[in-house]
Amino acid sequence: MLSAIVIAKNEQDQLTRCLSSLKFADEIIVIDNNSTDRTAKIAKDLKAKVIKFSLQGDYSRIRNFALQQASYPWVLFVDADEVVSSELSEEIKSELSKPAFSGYFLPRLDFLWGQPLLHGDTGNIKLLRLAKKDAGFWRGKVHETWQITGPTGQLSHPLQHYPHPSLYEFLTSLNQYSDIRASELFEKQTSANIIKIVLYPVGKFINLWLLKRGFLDGTAGFVHAMSMAFYSYLVQAKLYFLHHPIRIHEIGK
Repeated sequence: MLSAIVIAKNEQDQLTRCLSSLKFADEIIVIDNNSTDRTAKIAKDLKAKVIKFSLQGDYSRIRNFALQQASYPWVLFVDADEVVSSELSEEIKSELSKPAFSGYFLPRLDFLWGQPLLHGDTGNIKLLRLAKKDAGFWRGKVHETWQITGPTGQLSHPLQHYPHPSLYEFLTSLNQYSDIRASELFEKQTSANIIKIVLYPVGKFINLWLLKRGFLDGTAGFVHAMSMAFYSYLVQAKLYFLHHPIRIHEIGK
């Protein structure tokens, strides 16, 4: 009695792998966020239910909408660049045959250009992705979390995550996420200044590369740590300009 939900935008190159790994679910729903490629057609060809809905800068909004579309009492959220292994699908089926919790955290194993990232920001990540439909709601415009009531458990087999096929796509996604995050912080009246713009990225890199031992992942770990430090810079810089918008008459002075 499980609905699997995938939110996708222009994911034609990765969607088949993702949806094929979800065939064990009783229902597969793809929430199409204004795709302009073959995402919707691929999903329909793979017998998924396709529903169009716009992100509008709020990931919790689109995930909560998706929750309402689920037909079954249990819901599994999987991103289009993630894969449920056969071991994980069997574990999910076994657990849901006699559920002891209202929701389950899933470990996730990230791959960057074919190399697993075992350290850094993603080395020990666990995400609440499987829960009862009516157990709670998603919160946060970006880096959103599923906040539910009731006890939670943890599964042992990881989701396999294959983000950012190229550095260009990695940086493009960081630019998009930083827009939303800066807007969210601005709405919360979070301050921004030159000290944060300089120190936050440096601190982020030191944390990921040294303290969380990202250096053990080699070049891929370095690229990931640098990219996330750049993300911190983008968030703080964009937040600063939201507080101090440039007026047209000031340009060129």
